[in-house]
Amino acid sequence: MKKYVIALDQGTTSSRAMLVDVKGQVVGVVQRPFPQIYPHPGWVEHDPKDILSSQLGALTELLVAHQVTPEQIDSIGITNQRETTIIWDRKTGEPIANAIVWQCRRTASIVEEITADPLVSQRITAKTGLIPDAYFSASKIKWLLDNVEGARVRAEAGELAFGTIDCWLLWALTNGEVHATDTTNASRTMLYNIREGCWDTELLELFNIPESLLPEVKPSASFFGKTSNPQLMQGIPICGIAGDQQAALFGQCCFKPGQAKNTYGTGCFLLMNTGADACVSKNGLVTTIAASAPGVDHTEYALEGSVFMAGALIQWLRDEVGLIQTAEETCDLARSVESTGGVYIVPAFTGMGAPYWDAEARGAIYGLTRGTQKAHIVRAALEALAYQVFDLVRAMEADAGMPLSVLNIDGGASANDFLMQFQSDVLKTPLCRPQNRETTALGAAYLAGLTTGFWKSTEDLLALRSGDSRYNPNMEDARHMELIAGWHEAVARTVYKPKH
Repeated sequence: MKKYVIALDQGTTSSRAMLVDVKGQVVGVVQRPFPQIYPHPGWVEHDPKDILSSQLGALTELLVAHQVTPEQIDSIGITNQRETTIIWDRKTGEPIANAIVWQCRRTASIVEEITADPLVSQRITAKTGLIPDAYFSASKIKWLLDNVEGARVRAEAGELAFGTIDCWLLWALTNGEVHATDTTNASRTMLYNIREGCWDTELLELFNIPESLLPEVKPSASFFGKTSNPQLMQGIPICGIAGDQQAALFGQCCFKPGQAKNTYGTGCFLLMNTGADACVSKNGLVTTIAASAPGVDHTEYALEGSVFMAGALIQWLRDEVGLIQTAEETCDLARSVESTGGVYIVPAFTGMGAPYWDAEARGAIYGLTRGTQKAHIVRAALEALAYQVFDLVRAMEADAGMPLSVLNIDGGASANDFLMQFQSDVLKTPLCRPQNRETTALGAAYLAGLTTGFWKSTEDLLALRSGDSRYNPNMEDARHMELIAGWHEAVARTVYKPKH
């Protein structure tokens, strides 16, 4: 009888369910989108019931379509959009309001007020590894307690429960029997002390959040409970949970310090495993908890950095500027010219992130001449993605004190062969793209399957990788230095404003 691990991949715009076999192959996928809610400029919400119905619906459809029986399911692993915040009634399971999504900026003023004293900001970073921001869950919880009628009184009476999306799904899957999360999601709340491994009393007081709201925190590879929701098959063990980026790091088999992955999506998420060392960044990166295999007797950490505009830059070329019809054609267009002709694009549409951190910077194109063609601009856009990742990798190597030997890649733009070769060239580092690019879902499945013994060890998982595409650096040093110098000059013109 063939057996499977189920991966539930709950994302920002859709929920997916996947069947993963013992060979690590995704043999079935069902995806269901759900609505985005924008009640005010800068606000982003989800209806928690939409998230739940889309995820349970995808799971049910998957099992029916593949005629899977309960006996064939080894376990369930969950991965999720991080930081998104839900508070619900412990007795009824009813959310008190819509979820506040990680993208939502409504609580920026709360964070600014709390961290007006630089020493407070430094203490938050020292405890959580995070740069204080509305991105994380703490200020979202505070906003809900302060703005939903009666919420704070009910919370202080122990009637309410908080959770990130993994926690909400786990509660629903177990029919309200389990209120728990894993260390990777807890580390993104800005309330969890990543060095002591507990909810931090000082931070809870700082944001005025009752500890009774909070879930139990377990390692990512743990037995969390069994399904007991009447809508589902009963008794299936839930044995793995990790936030999406940490799940992708695990799914890429980055089990050792110094190993890293970059996801090329709307933005880029670069994570490097730093092992037992919670590196303190001097370059604007964040320190976060990494997902660990069962039996690891210490907390493992990762450095994380983000590029704001990656695939979004290509979407801009297509949707706003009309230079291309599809993202796929950028590869051939870029190759149709020998270079950008001196054109550089600095895609600071919403400011520049690490290592520059200039929120006021705005996008610019430099080096335009009368001879500049569409292909030059398209090539410059692809190269801009690679340059931003170059800056991020160099910052990460400096923080971690170790060079990157290979960069594991995934995400939509990783299919662009021109971009990946150019990325390898500017990094002077090999890139490895797995044949199965569903690395986020695989990470959740691997965590669950390792917990149950479906897979015996991380060595077994490494052995499952086959048919990887590899890109090796092939650029002369002089050309490399010339291109990087040109990029940094363009960034300096964009970020560093002259004094008047």
